[in-house]
Amino acid sequence: MKFSRNILNSFFLFMAMLMLGLVSSCSKDVLEEKPLDFLSPDNAYLTEPGAQQGITAIHDRVRAAYYSFGEFGVMNWATHGSDIGYNGETPAAGSLYLNSYEDMTPVWRNVVDTWNVGFQVIQWANVLMDKVQKADPADFQGGEAGQNVYIAEARFFRAFAYRYLVSTYGDIPLITEPVVTAKADFTRDPVAEIHNLMVSDFQFAAENLPRPGEEDAPGRITQGPAWHYLAETYLEQGKPELAVEAASHVINDYNYKLMTSRFGTRLGNDVFGSGDVYFDLFGYGNHNLPENTEAMWVVQVEPFITGGGQIASAYIFGPRYFDLDLTPDGKKAILGEMYNGLHTGYSDTLGRPTANARGTSLVYYGVWKDNWNNDIRNAEHNLKRNFYYDNPQSAYHKKKIDFSLYSPARTDPLTDTTKIIFPIHTKFTDPLNYFLQPNRSGGGITHKDWYALRFAETLLLRAEAYLGIGNTALAAADVNAVRERSNAKPVSAADIDIDYILDERVRELYGEEWRLIILRRTGKLLERVRKYNDNPLCPGAFIKEHNFRWPIPQTQIDLNVDADFPQNPGY
Repeated sequence: MKFSRNILNSFFLFMAMLMLGLVSSCSKDVLEEKPLDFLSPDNAYLTEPGAQQGITAIHDRVRAAYYSFGEFGVMNWATHGSDIGYNGETPAAGSLYLNSYEDMTPVWRNVVDTWNVGFQVIQWANVLMDKVQKADPADFQGGEAGQNVYIAEARFFRAFAYRYLVSTYGDIPLITEPVVTAKADFTRDPVAEIHNLMVSDFQFAAENLPRPGEEDAPGRITQGPAWHYLAETYLEQGKPELAVEAASHVINDYNYKLMTSRFGTRLGNDVFGSGDVYFDLFGYGNHNLPENTEAMWVVQVEPFITGGGQIASAYIFGPRYFDLDLTPDGKKAILGEMYNGLHTGYSDTLGRPTANARGTSLVYYGVWKDNWNNDIRNAEHNLKRNFYYDNPQSAYHKKKIDFSLYSPARTDPLTDTTKIIFPIHTKFTDPLNYFLQPNRSGGGITHKDWYALRFAETLLLRAEAYLGIGNTALAAADVNAVRERSNAKPVSAADIDIDYILDERVRELYGEEWRLIILRRTGKLLERVRKYNDNPLCPGAFIKEHNFRWPIPQTQIDLNVDADFPQNPGY
């Protein structure tokens, strides 16, 4: 008998739970082991050091998923399957990325992995909360208030995981306690109940987490992100008045501000020849600087400390310029850096991107048409459009790469424009800071921290909430705060609508926001994907009405033998 990988994974997970003591296997007291001088699930989180280890593990798990392209990571779902991106390296259906919604089946890897990691984070958060709540407050610095900080952070992550799961799958199990025995009778709870839990969790987090600047370490969650996601959840519930109130806590009660002056490691180090404050926001080492008043939640990497890491998935953004074979006069097009006496074929300013995330025409052209020359986010050092031949033996050395120069014409223009050359947002690059694989200019690995949340997003969220209550003047004011920093022309109240705000989010937050969540919340997923996803091989991503939600993983349905667990319509 053959077992699928998912069933085997479920079996091994269950066996691990057994070995960890999460599943009771005997009711006789004489056989019950009493952990007195070693860690176990019964005592691991009953002290502050234990609770700190538990919350660190959740942070680490979220970080790994965040940068994944197979789980619920923003490095995939920030663009793919939406109005703003597709896989340029292999734009056809059947990609590991979401080019075509016809690939979305109940056994598709991304459907299954996203479900599994979301509920794993929820389980870990529930276990931590369960144990910390039972601990003696005297064992925590600050007593009950200190104890509540860990409970609040765990509740934040539980709600954060549900935020993605409920948007993606719709009705799903609402789980508020650790699952401690084998269970095959889960039921699908309504979206409204999940949203109510998220509201409760984010409210508790906003009331009990530290104020921004008072957290124990960079990357730890504070009150600001909790208020932000509470506001977003209110919008999901159709309560824009409450969303305005929650977002206003972020904007008015703390010291968050948009950065307007240059700062940090890129001062005097404009590797593309020019720079500005938006360019500085994404400089290596700048995310956690005290003067960076825009950072609200930063996913930590920290490559040079024990437990630190690296990011091997930021490479998905940007073209495979190094695959350009020859110049128009037949010389090697890109020599690249010199390493060990040989040319690498790669540039240390561009790294080694793989074209797995190519923006749509909306991203590179449509949203800039009225502010092409003045909006700093469209400046060459932020959105690099020009690439140059690199070979002194060619007459085209240092001239702009231009496919119209070739005679005869190149044989694969689709590959040239979806894979080899297209604009790159330099926020994803880390020029001259590729510490590993110098023979490949970093090999696609970067070591920068990454914004899970910036203050600019809160301003745009409140603008959406103001629009929801019909106050277009205040909506325009919030949008214009973001546009003013970027030297963009102000928008009038008469021109503000949800599409304008969605376009502004593209200009400001491309690759940072969870685009599919935003489009579902605003009811614009189907319309905008059909209108703007211009993948030449999968126009409109072949999206259909039922693709508003993803399918439930088939393994979840098959293993849930003691209760009905219906599939989403259309799958």
